[in-house]
Amino acid sequence: MTAVAAQQSGPRHVAIIMDGNGRWAQARGRPRLFGHHAGARRVREIVEACPDLGVKYLTIFAFSTENWKRTQVEVAGLMSLFRRYITKEARALFNEGVRVRFIGDRVKLDKKLIALMDELEQITAGNDRVHLTIALNYGGRDEVARATKRLAEDVAAGRLDPAKVDEETLPRYLDTCVLPDPDLVIRTSGEARISNFLLWQSAYAEYEFIDTLWPDFTAEIFAGIVGSYAGRDRRFGGVKV
Repeated sequence: MTAVAAQQSGPRHVAIIMDGNGRWAQARGRPRLFGHHAGARRVREIVEACPDLGVKYLTIFAFSTENWKRTQVEVAGLMSLFRRYITKEARALFNEGVRVRFIGDRVKLDKKLIALMDELEQITAGNDRVHLTIALNYGGRDEVARATKRLAEDVAAGRLDPAKVDEETLPRYLDTCVLPDPDLVIRTSGEARISNFLLWQSAYAEYEFIDTLWPDFTAEIFAGIVGSYAGRDRRFGGVKV
């Protein structure tokens, strides 16, 4: 499929649940963090593949609100990896025309990491080639709860008429309010569940569950999934006549 064809019929926004880093490492007799580092390196390849595939928006699930339940060693290692990734990749992302955003609840994250996140968002704010959104300390239910709280506060303050609240209102309060909904959600590693990821936004997304572990997820595999999307019949509840 050519880049032009992809832009016409392929997914504009792809979201990925990057799963399987730990199993990938354990299969090689290495600690789980070894797999997380390998998975982080894979992100750049997928981001770089997006423009030629017509993918304008890429959202990746880096750390969920449930991942705090993992061992203290793994969580600390992941937080260190996130700081290192931002520091190392900032210039490359800027030069590639990538705009980076973070979604999720930042309150629980350490101040140094939050500062790096803020800085990366600021320096890439003028870019438009690819919009990379990183879900960090993110959970779909948590996002909806936080959005609903803000909506309720606006109603209580008289800034929003409750009679005018409809299904178009809540998205304006979500972390993803400036993004289009995902067209395609991919999950690696063979698990067939969405794990609390983009619950509201993916209501009409196509899903692709594949056995490949995230560190083995190549640009070629990505291109194949994006290409197959064009053949899907997307009716959004309607019937073609």
